[in-house]
Parts: sequence; structure tokens; C-alpha cells
Amino acid sequence: MPDGAHYPLAQKGRGAVSNPHVRFETQVAEAFDDGWGSLVEDIPPLRTELTREAAKSALTYNDSPDIGFDRSLNPYRGCEHGCVYCFARPSHAYVGLSPGLDFETKILFKPDMPEILARELSKPGYVPKPVTLGANTDPYQPVERTQGLTRRILEVLERFNHPLSIVTKGAGVLRDLDILARMAKKNLVRVCVSITTLDARLARVMEPRAASPVRRLEAVRQLSAAGVPVAVLAAPMIPGINDAELERIVEASARAGADSAGYVLLRLPHELKQIFEEWLHQHFPDRAAKVLALVRQTRGGKLYDSTFGQRQSGEGVYAGVLGQRFQLAVKRAGIGQRMWAKPLDCSQFNGRADDRQLALL
Repeated sequence: MPDGAHYPLAQKGRGAVSNPHVRFETQVAEAFDDGWGSLVEDIPPLRTELTREAAKSALTYNDSPDIGFDRSLNPYRGCEHGCVYCFARPSHAYVGLSPGLDFETKILFKPDMPEILARELSKPGYVPKPVTLGANTDPYQPVERTQGLTRRILEVLERFNHPLSIVTKGAGVLRDLDILARMAKKNLVRVCVSITTLDARLARVMEPRAASPVRRLEAVRQLSAAGVPVAVLAAPMIPGINDAELERIVEASARAGADSAGYVLLRLPHELKQIFEEWLHQHFPDRAAKVLALVRQTRGGKLYDSTFGQRQSGEGVYAGVLGQRFQLAVKRAGIGQRMWAKPLDCSQFNGRADDRQLALL
């Protein structure tokens, strides 16, 4: 939207401020003011809706050259954390839902994923490699408290001695510390905690239903104390919003026990461009134009460039300086800038872990 245009109103406890059109749909519905101020009136709070989804398979494979894993597990579609910057939002369009408010209020869950995963791991030709849990949406988002899917998946992976990495900004990961500590003793697990800001007020606006920065640092501390390798991902770095905190995030993470750190520059694929711009004008109208200009500087004049090798870190002077700042920050903090230099152990995998159980059927 151009400057001076009407922007939707933010809803308490939600990140996005609208439901952008689904890019695969042929028809578009547009709101209009009926003369009674209907476009600016208060909207009743949106409640989270859960929908069962039958999983056809558990493991999702990718061959992306700039992602450090080739398979992942995602028991949930959508994420109630409501992080406005989430690069996974556009994936909601694949099920006919908007990447905006739908993404954080209409959550699909796959209750049969643990059983399907066990069958896939039991196949004779399966070759184990580390799997990432939470590559798309957070496995410890609020609905996990009632669904328990992540816990059940961890139980399967532990049974098979299958290595995994977890990416989360949910303090709920501590619930499963018993499993993670046992797997860590076998070099089968590592956890990456995403910390975007140390400012609680900013976090509440950017990621309204995620754990507070203090709780995430405490999760890092407890994981590390239990012997679980833990890294911190300062991501995304948003020019003009949280980028000044990069060094402080790295330093605080090191003090809490993180053994390595990484960062990712803001990514705005597909509908996320509109979602982020609306959020900026709603919460930071005084600097919205400047922030968007800085983003374009890192993306060749556009709001996003999906080129492999550049989409994570951007290009240009600003992106280069950010990378240098990160390298200096990890050096000063005395932690690694390579996320988990030590590889997980695939040699302990037991593809026949469920043979005795299957024989009883």
C-alpha cells in the first residue's frame, strides 16, 4: 500500500493485521466501508481453530543447497506464535488458507504422524540422516500443550536412535528435557533456540504468543546444564527494528550456555511482503519507509530475492556489515559461528526397533 493509504487494525495477541489474498485463488474479496466506519471498528478477538489433517507421510525431503538438512518433520501447519516475520506463512496458501491471520488462528495438526514416522523408519531401505523438527512451524507452539505430538515424535526417534535437530522459540522444549538429555548422551540431538530480541515489549509486538526472551534464555541455560548441545539463532535480523541487538543477543546466549550461534536476514517471500508492510505501518509508522528502504538495499532493490546463497544473508553494504558484526560478536563471546560443528551420530540407528511390537499385531 502507498503511504497515506488505510492499513488494517492490529488485533491484541496476533501478529498479522489482515488476511491477504491466497495467491492460488482466482477470485478476490475486498473489504469496503459501508459508511458506518466498518473498516475501522473493533474486531472481536479471533480464537484459534484446530483441524485434524491426515498425514500421507511423516518425513519431508528437500534438496536445497543452502539448508543444512535434507529431511524434516512438521506435525503442525500454521503457528499460533503469530510471528509477523515468519517465512513459513506463505505455505498456508497450499491448503487454501491465508498466510495472514489464518496462519496463526487456523492450525492443522497431524495426530497420526508418530505412527507413520515409525513405519517409515522401519522400511528396509531407509538411510538415516539427521532430521530437523520445526523447520517450517514451531513444534512447541501453544497447541502442543494439549496435543503432545512433538513429545510422541521424540519418543519414536529415541526408540530408533535416530539423530535430530530441533528449532524452536518455545520454552515448552523443557518439558521434554528427559528425552533430550538421554539422546544427548548418545550424540543424537541438538536444539536451536531462536531469539529475535531481548526487548520484551518488541517481542510482544513481533511474536505475540511466543515465549518471552527471558524464558528462551532460561531454556538455553537448562538445556545446556543438562548436557544438550544448544545453539541460538538471532533471526530474523530486521533492518531498523532489531538489528542493533545482534551483539547483545550473541553475548547473552553465550552467557546462558549456548555453544554456537547463527543469524538470518529478514526474508519476505510471496504474501509476507504485504503482511510485514502492514505490520510496520501499524506499529512503526515513523520508520516504516526507512525500514523498507534498508530491506531493498539487501535484496537488489526488491523486498525479496530467493537466490540460493543470498536469501539467508542478503547482499550489499548493509548485509556485508551485518555479517562482519556477527563474526566479531561470536569471536568476542567465545562461541562458534558454525552451527553445531560436531556432526550427530547416525551409526546407532536401529531400523528394527519396532520389530517386537509389530510381531504382536
